[in-house]
Amino acid sequence: MAKAQLQHFYISEEQSIYLLKADDARKLKAWTRLCRQQLHKLGYQDIEFIGKGAYGFVFCGQIKGQPEHVFKFSRMTLPPAVQQRLEEEAYMLGQLSHPNIPGAIDYAKVGRQNILVMERGPGIELDQYYLRYGALSTEHILNIARQLADVLLYLRHDCERPIVHGDIKPSNLVYQAETGKLSLIDWGSAVYAQQDTLGRAIFSNALMADDQSQTNARMGDVYFIGDEQLNGALSSPRFDEQGAAATLYALASGQASRFGASVVSPLSLGLPVEFARILAGMLSPDTNERHRAADYFFNAMARSHLWHVPALPQLEVQSKLPVWIHHSAREVESVSYSSRKSFLRENQAAEPIADINDFQLDKYYRNFLAGMGDKEKGFIAAVSRLSHYPMLGGLVLRWKNQQLLIDSSLSLYDPQLKHAFSEAVNNMVDLARGIDREGVFKACFFNARDTQHIERESAKQAFIAPDDCQIPFDVSDVPLLEDESRLHSYFEDGPDPDENLALPPEIMSELGRINQIHHTGCIIFEALPTHLKIHSYLRLLNPRKQAAFRQSLDRILSHVDKIKGIGVSGFMKLPYKNTREFAFQPQTPERFYPKNPKAYLAQLD
Repeated sequence: MAKAQLQHFYISEEQSIYLLKADDARKLKAWTRLCRQQLHKLGYQDIEFIGKGAYGFVFCGQIKGQPEHVFKFSRMTLPPAVQQRLEEEAYMLGQLSHPNIPGAIDYAKVGRQNILVMERGPGIELDQYYLRYGALSTEHILNIARQLADVLLYLRHDCERPIVHGDIKPSNLVYQAETGKLSLIDWGSAVYAQQDTLGRAIFSNALMADDQSQTNARMGDVYFIGDEQLNGALSSPRFDEQGAAATLYALASGQASRFGASVVSPLSLGLPVEFARILAGMLSPDTNERHRAADYFFNAMARSHLWHVPALPQLEVQSKLPVWIHHSAREVESVSYSSRKSFLRENQAAEPIADINDFQLDKYYRNFLAGMGDKEKGFIAAVSRLSHYPMLGGLVLRWKNQQLLIDSSLSLYDPQLKHAFSEAVNNMVDLARGIDREGVFKACFFNARDTQHIERESAKQAFIAPDDCQIPFDVSDVPLLEDESRLHSYFEDGPDPDENLALPPEIMSELGRINQIHHTGCIIFEALPTHLKIHSYLRLLNPRKQAAFRQSLDRILSHVDKIKGIGVSGFMKLPYKNTREFAFQPQTPERFYPKNPKAYLAQLD
């Protein structure tokens, strides 16, 4: 690698560019251009930005006639000790040689910037694959499971010392559906195991024991790691069994986490009965059952190639809530905001806004999961999953007397994603039906590209909206009949106890005015020390009121100078009530892959 040509890489903080301050957005764009320029100078073509994580950014490129390479850059904003983890990742990856593990090519430290160059696994990340196509077929699930089992056995038996990957999840698995090839990537959480699968200490040599007083494990994705890793146990190959089980469950169910397994059971996903029971055991709350099931998993995978599991026709998914398909000339980058979450927490300890550096949905939810039971965590993750699609709208869920009442307005802006999106909606509904408590939950979904930014030099100054700042709204082509008795008002349930930004009376008065105008959508105020963001999705349903609606929104902007403090405050309005009712269902009913698939297929014909 020509180090002299890579002197000025700058890693910005992770966030949608449309939610960043103007200066940060400019830096990120400039840095991306610089990456492409520097890689072009090294002879790489077709430079592509392929992802980002907590510790780095990833690009790929190709020199003509050679395989694609992946470039991982550490974040410059991280402490030096944390940045050093990229060098440790390069070292761990250098110890491995397996057909399902793309290898390390080079590691360089250029100034303060660490860069790891690796092979690229064929295909796309499984997180993107099942986001696009929905839950994977049994054929794909078993193929992925076989290869995962092979990799895990390699890590514990064929390396010089047993190695724990520590962060197995769909986004760290690259899959090529055409060939069935799986690649396990991102070794930033990898460590040498401190214990074996029986809980015995592993020594680096016969004379000196490794430190067994504290864990060397790193925190993987909390949506997929098991309780032992989450709670700081000594690192063990058992950690990766939990990550593999959580990943296979998520791929088979179309979910975003492992938390829903007690409600949307692995026994209800249409899997072969033996494999379904193995997966249920691996996700059991009982440690001994998890270990027995995992041991059986490896034995079963060794003979699973003998199982006869022909592909079954994909059944059309009927969404349990209305989903409206729209077309938009603009790209929709959906973000979710939810409120009234506190009733979902078993431990009501305060979660101060100071703990949230900025409003980014995924991180915000993960911070809020503390104190929730697994069912509630699974539900929150399922709501978050909806915003990974190009969609806008809102949800109001009410639990009362073991009944679930849902009012919704869900608009999807890509017809090709309807199958997968409907599946995600159904998962959210099923997980909500498994919650046995009373309360209200609301979520609204807006387009990050419509967020308005107002900045100030210091918290002592007032926010002043620039002249060109305007809160956008769409207008319905045809007036919709207004029935005030059926509207979901901004103020229907009174103040939200979870929100901590008190808006000035002048803004509240204007919100009251637009509440009387027939429309749907949301408006959210996010105040940070020097940055005010106004997120919105507004659709006017009475075209004759455009002037009054615009004037009221403009007056809201004229009063932002009166906003004091930091925090978030949001308001939502659904176009009408079309309540769907569901009974309490602690667990989805069992459903397995047919015992005689040949007869099943013949019956379909």
